[in-house]
Amino acid sequence: MVTGLGPVPFARDGHPRPSKIPIHPKPFVAYHSFFFLLKEARMPKRTSPICSRLYLPTLVLLLISHSAMAQESKTVVLELDHASVCGSNLDALRQVFTDVGLTPDVGGAHGNGMTQMALLGFDDGTYLELIAPVKPGAAAGSDWAKYMSDDAVTCAWAVGSNVLLQEADRLKKAGIPVTVPERGSRKRPDGMSIEWTTADVGSGTPGSTLPFIIEDETPRAWRVQTSAGLQGAPVSGIEYIVLGVNNLDASIALFRKAYGWADPLTETQKDIGKLAYFPGEPVILAAPSGGGWLSEHLAKYGETPVAYLLATRDLPAASKKYRLSGGRTWFGQKTAWFDVGKLKGVRVGVIGQ
Repeated sequence: MVTGLGPVPFARDGHPRPSKIPIHPKPFVAYHSFFFLLKEARMPKRTSPICSRLYLPTLVLLLISHSAMAQESKTVVLELDHASVCGSNLDALRQVFTDVGLTPDVGGAHGNGMTQMALLGFDDGTYLELIAPVKPGAAAGSDWAKYMSDDAVTCAWAVGSNVLLQEADRLKKAGIPVTVPERGSRKRPDGMSIEWTTADVGSGTPGSTLPFIIEDETPRAWRVQTSAGLQGAPVSGIEYIVLGVNNLDASIALFRKAYGWADPLTETQKDIGKLAYFPGEPVILAAPSGGGWLSEHLAKYGETPVAYLLATRDLPAASKKYRLSGGRTWFGQKTAWFDVGKLKGVRVGVIGQ
């Protein structure tokens, strides 16, 4: 059952995604409004006894409102950049996704000389990265080496920012560990080099629980474009990361500490366990309530993303095109899923109406 006051829309606002993380949404507007109202409150008509009596209570109310606005401004809205699937062989991984109707583009080799990638670029600017060793089976030295020993594993997620250093500092002040930012690069098949900076957040492998942060040093359009097979497709982007966790309450507390979010909505799904969803944010926490595939994943890989949900405005069309199955409702929205067997155990679903 959903915990909350009536049904709450699960999909986000439907507007085009902002390009980066807004750290303090509209702080100037909040302060300006407070200053203007305070000025008005301090200018009552002295001939009016009502205004004289309301002066102090009004001032107190405005101070409380300003405090609330300042508190609200500390909330961080995450802007999903991409999610990753690790595997031992990139060609095999690309074929797995091609077989379910999602044809990846070749992305090229990373500057570390160890890994290479392909990607599914969506219309909304998010992308699904398929990452594997340059030499199949030779993943030693990669942060995600343990995931690359298998055919396909959901392994990481990232959020974008154009103020990476500022966001890293904010997280540190909130008591969240952040690594020293590092430069990264990739050479595309056409020879173009693209560069970025990343910082890992929290514990564990990068992006396994809290997302790592990425900031482009070259234009983001060089890093990702809509894949030819996904232009005008009935799926428009990665909408939600489903994150497998061992302790739901502890994980809720971690995300609230890191990003200043309010309490999430919760519900139970029989085939997974208990879910927690922070309205307006791109992550759903999932903790097992017994045995099953989620418990097995956590035992083998630890806390990582366990599923990705793609956005759609036409679920019947997406279901028909990709031969999706299932039909459970998550927080008021319908879901359907790609064939998990064909995807070698990777869970990718679609959510919408």
